[in-house]
Order: sequence, then C-alpha cells, then structure tokens
Amino acid sequence: MTGVVELLEARNETVATAESLTAGLLCATIVDTPGASAVVRGGLIVYATELKHELAGVDQQLLDEHGAVHPDVAIQLAEGARTRCGADWGIGLTGVAGPDPQDGVAPGTVHIGLSGPGVSTVRTITLSGDRAAVRSAAVEKALVLLSDTLLAVDSGNK
Repeated sequence: MTGVVELLEARNETVATAESLTAGLLCATIVDTPGASAVVRGGLIVYATELKHELAGVDQQLLDEHGAVHPDVAIQLAEGARTRCGADWGIGLTGVAGPDPQDGVAPGTVHIGLSGPGVSTVRTITLSGDRAAVRSAAVEKALVLLSDTLLAVDSGNK
C-alpha cells in the first residue's frame, strides 16, 4: 500500500481510521509501509457498538434505529476518525465478516466511509469468503477508495 502513503505524503496530508469489522487491520496495513509515520495519525478500534458512539461520535439515535452496520454509520466513523485524531482524511469501516448475519445484515456486507477536505462519501460492497477473506478484502477496497479519491482530487486541481 505504498501508493496511499506516497500520495498522502506528496500532499502533506494525514489519515486516521475508525474500524469495526477490520479491528485495526486497515491502520496496521497502512503502517506496514515505510514512511507511514509521516501520514498516519492513528486509529480507533470500535468493535463494540457503544464504542462507535463513545469514541467515534456516531449518532446514538442512528445506531438505535439502524444498527451498527449501515452506510451512515460508516461515514460518521470516517468523520469521527478525522476529527478525533486530527487528520486530513478519515476512513470508517463497518460490516459483517460472518459467518452469521448481524442485525439482519448478511455476511460479506461492508460499508466504507471516507471523509476529507471537501469529500464525504460511502461505498457499500458485498464480499465473499470466510471472515479473514472479508476483512482483508475490506481493507483493500478501503485503500483503493482513498487512493482513487486522492488521485481524483489531484486531477481536479490541475
């Protein structure tokens, strides 16, 4: 994932994560890249539903009405990571790794939120495989979303 670190470093920007189903795997994957300390602010592991509210600032009413696996939760996780860690970019992940459904949501359902300067977006994807495969693919998709967004923002400024 050298690309994300290099893109952020070239822009003199930082990133933070708020992770549920990936439980820190996204942040750990980013920091595996040499030079990551220049761009990674930190991350919140909010595996338990109440921590999504308490640590990341996800609206309690949203959690009560829709549960923890919802697109709006993902974007609020991203915004929470960004503001609470003082980063330019925040990524939020929530979903169901399986093998069982959660709150009526099928295994493999993943919501990825991204918040940054002038950007607030969420992607919903359906992944297959066991828990490890779903979590790993969710990390990969989150990094692609961030990378593609950074490249799009860069090309829009030229």
